[in-house]
Amino acid sequence: MDQPAPISPSSRLRDRLTIPVLASGGILMAVMQTVVVPLLPDLPRLTGASAAAVSWTVTATLLSGAVLTPVLGRAGDMYGKRRVLTAALALMTVGSVMCALSSDIGVLIAARALQGAAASVVPLSISILRDELPPERRGSAVALMSSTVGIGAALGLPLAALVVQYADWHTMFWLTSVLGAAGVTATWWAVKESPVREPGRFDVLGALGLAAGLVCLLLGVSQGGTWGWGSARVLGLFFGAVAVLALWWWQQLRTARPLVDLRLVTRPRVGLSHVAALLTGFAFYANSLVTAQLVQAPKATGYGLGLSIVATGLCLLPGGVTMLLFSPLSARISATRGPRITLALGAAVIACGYALRIADSRDLWMIILGATVVATGTTLAYSALPTLILRAVPAAQTASANGVNVLMRTIGQAVSSAAVAAVLVHHSSPLGGVPVPSLHGYQLAFAMAGAVALAACAAALSIPGDGPAPGTRRARSGTRGARDEAMEGA
Repeated sequence: MDQPAPISPSSRLRDRLTIPVLASGGILMAVMQTVVVPLLPDLPRLTGASAAAVSWTVTATLLSGAVLTPVLGRAGDMYGKRRVLTAALALMTVGSVMCALSSDIGVLIAARALQGAAASVVPLSISILRDELPPERRGSAVALMSSTVGIGAALGLPLAALVVQYADWHTMFWLTSVLGAAGVTATWWAVKESPVREPGRFDVLGALGLAAGLVCLLLGVSQGGTWGWGSARVLGLFFGAVAVLALWWWQQLRTARPLVDLRLVTRPRVGLSHVAALLTGFAFYANSLVTAQLVQAPKATGYGLGLSIVATGLCLLPGGVTMLLFSPLSARISATRGPRITLALGAAVIACGYALRIADSRDLWMIILGATVVATGTTLAYSALPTLILRAVPAAQTASANGVNVLMRTIGQAVSSAAVAAVLVHHSSPLGGVPVPSLHGYQLAFAMAGAVALAACAAALSIPGDGPAPGTRRARSGTRGARDEAMEGA
C-alpha cells in the first residue's frame, strides 16, 4: 500500500501563513483607501488643482471599486481566485507607485482608480478560505478577514496624518508601495490556488452594463451635494442608472453564464443578506464620517474639541483594536447561534452605540466610547455577512456572491456619505464667516444611522434559517473534502 507523500517544511509554513497573509492584504487594502483622507485639505495647494478636482481622488476609488468588485469576483470563480487576487493587489501597488511619482491631479485620479481594484481583496480571500480551510478553522478566519476593513481604516488615518505632518506626502505612497509589493509576493508564495472553479465564457456585456449602471448611480450619489440634487446632471445620472440597470437585469436573466446569478440573488437567504449588507454599510460609515468632523470642530462652536488630524486618527484607533479582538467572538456566536443572529446582534449594538453618541457628544471619552461600541457592532455584523453568503451559495460561486455583498456595502457607504453631508449642511450656522454644522445636526445624523442599523437588524431576523444551501458541494477529493461535506450537510 502506498504511503502518503511527506509534507515538506516549506508547505507547512505556507499553510500556517495563509490566513495572516490574506488578512494583511485586507488591512493593506483598507489602509490604501484611507490614507488620502488627511491629504484632502492640502491637495489643492500641493497639486495646483481645484477642491472639486481633488475630491475625485476619493470618488475615483469608490467608483472603480464598486465596478470591479463583482467583476473580479466572477473572474476569480472562473480563472482562479489566487491569480485574480494577486492581480488586484498588483494594480493597487502600481497605483501607489504612480501616486508616489507624481503631483499631477490627473495622474493621481487615474492611480486612485487603479487602487479601487483592491476592493475585491476581501471577497476573493474569503472564498479562498472557504476552499482551503477545514470547517473548524473557517469561521474564525472568515470573521478576521471581514474585520480587516475596519482595522485597516483605523490604522490608515493616524498613519497618514503622521506622515503628512512630519514628512513629504509622497513618502506615504512610497511606504504603501513597498507594503503592496510585499503583499503581492507573499500572496503568490503562501496562498494555494483553489481547485474550485466555475468554467465558462466571461460575460463581457454584463460587466459593461453593470459598470455603466453603477457609475451613473454612485456618481449621482457622490456628487449630488456638489452639483445639486435637483440639477439636470444628477437627475440624468439617476435616470440613466435605472434604465441601464433594468436592461442589465433583463440581459443577466437571459444569459447562460451571467456575471451575477440573479436567480441566486433573489432567493430570500441571499437577497436579504445583501439588503442587510447595504443597511449595515450605511450605518457603519456614518460613525467614521461624523466622529472625525465632530472632534476637529473649533472649540468656539461650544461642542467641538479642536483636535488635530493625528489626534482624530487616534480617537478612531480603539475601534480598530476592538474589531481585531471581537472577530473571534463573532465566529463563536455564529457557530453556536448562527450568523443570522450574529448579524442581528451586531446591528443592534451599532444602534446602541449611536444612542450613546446622541446622549453625549461633548466629552472626549464618551465620543470614543460611542465610536468603539459602533465599531464592535460592525465587527459582529461584517463578520457574519460572508458566513451567511458561504452557507447560501454553491462553492463555485462564492467569490462572485461575496463580491456582490461587498458591492452592497459600498453602495450603503456612498449613500451614507451623501445623507450625512446633506443633514450637516442643512443644520449649519456661520462661525467666522464659515458654515459649521450644529450639534443638533450631528445628533440627527447619529439618529438617522441608528435607525438604519435597526432596519438592518430587522432584515437580519427576516433571513430564513441559515443552514448550508442544498446541493452545495466541495469540488475536492480526499479525506478533508469528505469531512467538509459531512460537516456542511449536518
